Amino acid sequence: MDDSPIVPVPAPWKLKGTVYIVTFYNKAGKLPAHSYSPLERDSTYASPATSGEHQGGLSQFQVIRYTESPVGPYDELIVCPGSFSYEVEEGGRRKKKKATRISRIYVSQKYTCWNGRTNWNIPKHLARFEWDELSDGATRVRVYPHDTTGDPSEPRPSDVPFFQAAFKPMQWAPSFPFSASWMNTLGIDTSLVQPPLPAGQGSQGELPGTDRWCKIPFDQTTKRASLAWADLSQKNEKGELVSSVTYDNFWPDLGRWKLAIKLEDTVIDFGEGTYWDAPRTQL
Repeated sequence: MDDSPIVPVPAPWKLKGTVYIVTFYNKAGKLPAHSYSPLERDSTYASPATSGEHQGGLSQFQVIRYTESPVGPYDELIVCPGSFSYEVEEGGRRKKKKATRISRIYVSQKYTCWNGRTNWNIPKHLARFEWDELSDGATRVRVYPHDTTGDPSEPRPSDVPFFQAAFKPMQWAPSFPFSASWMNTLGIDTSLVQPPLPAGQGSQGELPGTDRWCKIPFDQTTKRASLAWADLSQKNEKGELVSSVTYDNFWPDLGRWKLAIKLEDTVIDFGEGTYWDAPRTQL
């Protein structure tokens, strides 16, 4: 454990790394219990009445190996189950909107955990990431969270993985450029909108809470995107479920194999957030 103190590093952040993305469609209101970490699950963060109803739509898992960031290298698992509704106050009236939201996320060091929560309301928790290069050319990752042991101080990783996947590049498939911002040209806003976070009892002081909403401009850009197959099986070679999640392929209604995108030498931008208080008007 690194004993160096946590230092605030405000936005914007520019990071570099390798990104693995699995995209799927999620039905509105269909959120399994493991969509949230225990801390957020038991707070208003996960409350439809307070933080908006799940709208579903295009959803993603992302696994990222950051080689450069303002707080040093780290690994990350993102669970983004589509869009959620939220409300803002405009002209003295409430207006309902919807946007993509990260519901659960793990990182491998405390500095990005603390800063991600305070800068952008990203509900980061610590985890140990285990990487293996397999004989068939695939890259496997297993994620062992600190927040699934039942200890609210989250002092150490669980012995049981929360998530595992293997990503195998498609042979002979050419690489191509990619930018998440291209979606904006299609009228799809790629910004994230995150509700306020509850504070936790993290043993490293890495779980601060927040009290305002936040909208975050976000982009991923690379000249080296390629197609891959993602094996989402949560079983071992004997066919035994090894994950703490009860679904064979991590998420309801997902098959074992999903088309994925691997982004190499990727530049990731997290901009300055726009913050606001929850609407107070009754109209």
